[in-house]
Amino acid sequence: MILMKPSSQPGNCHGKNVSKETSRLALYGLAIPQQVLRALEKRGIYCQSGLSIEHQHLAKRYVLRATESGGAVSDMGRYCAYFDSKGTPVPWLQPIDSFSGNGRHAIVIAPEMVRIEMLRIGHTYELAISMHSLVNLGGRVRPVINSTPVFRGRQGTLTVDLWNPENRHLRGSISPVFYTQAGETRLHPDRFDDAIRKITGAVACLGCKHTHIAVAPVRTDGVS
Repeated sequence: MILMKPSSQPGNCHGKNVSKETSRLALYGLAIPQQVLRALEKRGIYCQSGLSIEHQHLAKRYVLRATESGGAVSDMGRYCAYFDSKGTPVPWLQPIDSFSGNGRHAIVIAPEMVRIEMLRIGHTYELAISMHSLVNLGGRVRPVINSTPVFRGRQGTLTVDLWNPENRHLRGSISPVFYTQAGETRLHPDRFDDAIRKITGAVACLGCKHTHIAVAPVRTDGVS
């Protein structure tokens, strides 16, 4: 069983009927206990799930900035990536190359985005999907982040060893199954089917050195 505790990353969340636990989930993604974080760090897996507010001076607008990051070793994996509300990948601002792998892969910027984060320990998976946008509050120039939980999957199961070379061709085509407390399948929104399959592949990508989600932006002249 993977126990959850709050993350220490900053953020804002609004909604009178949203519990503190739900608010933390929307803002910070998976709240991972220290012993799991230490295990990830020991294995050289770095995943940055926080979002920040940035101001574009030329465009005179605020945007969200986030980092696609993560990777895997055989017994653990963690990955975080970003999409629009329809489940389409957010184009990168810039890709990030690294010799070590399992770290930062790309910077993404958008006025709003959906964060999908997955943690794998062996064949057990945790999944968090949340929507993030900017809202203006009266009397403030700088907006705040409005975060809404979309889906939370706990202790999902996928028995296939996707990290083994012979199963590499299955990455991006299958995903874990999550259940309710009553033993029924917990269904996520259909529009994120492909995204979750790709994230599942990412948490099995040993020594990951590439983006699994973010794509190159399309230029206005139609050339990518």
